[in-house]
Amino acid sequence: MHLSPRIFKAYDIRGTVPGSLTPELAHLLGRAFGALVREQGGSSVVVGRDGRLSSPALSLALKHGLRAARLQVIDIGLSTTPQLYFATHTLCPHGIQVTGSHNPKDDNGFKMVLHRQAMHGDAVQDLRARMEAILHRGAAATATEPGTLSDARSADWPASTVPADLQAAYLDRIAGDIRLDRPMKIVLDCGNGVAGASAPAVLRAIGCEVITLFGEVDGNFPHHHPDPSRPENLHDLISALQHSDAELGIALDGDGDRVALVTRDGRTIHTDRQLMLLAPDVLTRHPGGAIVFDAKCSQALAPAIEAAGGVPVMYCTGHSLIKAKMRELQSPLGGEISGHLFFGDRWFGFDDGTYAAARLLELLSRSPDANAVLRGLPDSFNTPELHMACEEGEAHALVEQIRATLLLSAELHQGPGARLDASASLNTVDGVRIDWPDGFGLLRASNTTPVLVMRCEGHTPQALERIQSLLMGWVRA
Repeated sequence: MHLSPRIFKAYDIRGTVPGSLTPELAHLLGRAFGALVREQGGSSVVVGRDGRLSSPALSLALKHGLRAARLQVIDIGLSTTPQLYFATHTLCPHGIQVTGSHNPKDDNGFKMVLHRQAMHGDAVQDLRARMEAILHRGAAATATEPGTLSDARSADWPASTVPADLQAAYLDRIAGDIRLDRPMKIVLDCGNGVAGASAPAVLRAIGCEVITLFGEVDGNFPHHHPDPSRPENLHDLISALQHSDAELGIALDGDGDRVALVTRDGRTIHTDRQLMLLAPDVLTRHPGGAIVFDAKCSQALAPAIEAAGGVPVMYCTGHSLIKAKMRELQSPLGGEISGHLFFGDRWFGFDDGTYAAARLLELLSRSPDANAVLRGLPDSFNTPELHMACEEGEAHALVEQIRATLLLSAELHQGPGARLDASASLNTVDGVRIDWPDGFGLLRASNTTPVLVMRCEGHTPQALERIQSLLMGWVRA
């Protein structure tokens, strides 16, 4: 078996089934991850899977590999990635979710959690090295006394440590935390992702009337792709809002860790504006707290956080990286523009689209007109995430070339390529972000797919056009 280096990403393992991702690879991952857990004193691991067509076979092979490493496997079955995270806080601290997230339907992957922390960066590469070492040793490395397999209802576990039903425990935990000031009617688009099996019930439990779109879990994704960060995937939700008396629209992604919020008139409230809404409330309980956000967020976010008494911290894109930074700073709240929201306040710190939706609805229920509240948030003219396909590694090299050129330009660079005027400031925390008084532009290489990502914002349409044209000029040069 050949291990393609390309499937070992910055935050997880992702590939195409059956090309670079096979049951044999899943079994090998189970053995390597299981050995790592045992080295660190663990004896059990939680396994969940999303609704993709390839997930049952990959999950089965993964569980066999973990058992070969002499671990007890707690199978929570069909579940969102946040429910897997929840299980690592309530069942045992280690887990693996089989999920392709929002990638194309023939893709799949694995998100690994060790000691309740999502593995990323060097830890993923270390896992790859362990898998390669097992391959070199051959079949003799298989354990002679495999571990056991149980589900979350197993009587083999003390009732005090394992909820009788993980789904019920998850619903009860959220419903016990959220208090709506008034009932709300919403449209919920699950995109045929795995969140359709749980999110409607959770939102009804907190007091919402829910019109569910595409709640059937179907790995063919027959209606639209389950990626709410792309405007084209929100058309059905916007149409449903126009033809109902629902107050708001909510969309979740394929594995349930991201959320999109849409107003009655079809405007998407991106995560940076959601953070402007959430931060003042969270900071009443955590005065002076650090609010962490990625480099694609609006210029208006940092002043809003400061005005609410918090400390704005711009950081790298990536759910694992944001969570790690939040742990470092003991941050009560974080987010990234793609739809991830992270609550250290009243929650466990991980990203969960269903819980984030519940927290947003809780705040909005305090007003008789939620749409008026959302319209009142600071706004700008901006692009969605614009993706330019590249060869593997090409995007990183391009961004580094532009960054190096800008850093070497102590004054106005007159030649072809990158140039800055005196009013601009350069931020390289994640790719290249340039802020002007009237907007910003960002170029970064995706850590999950071979694309160059661009996002621009302007205070006026003219500023947005100028900034976008300038960045595209750099790329072409």
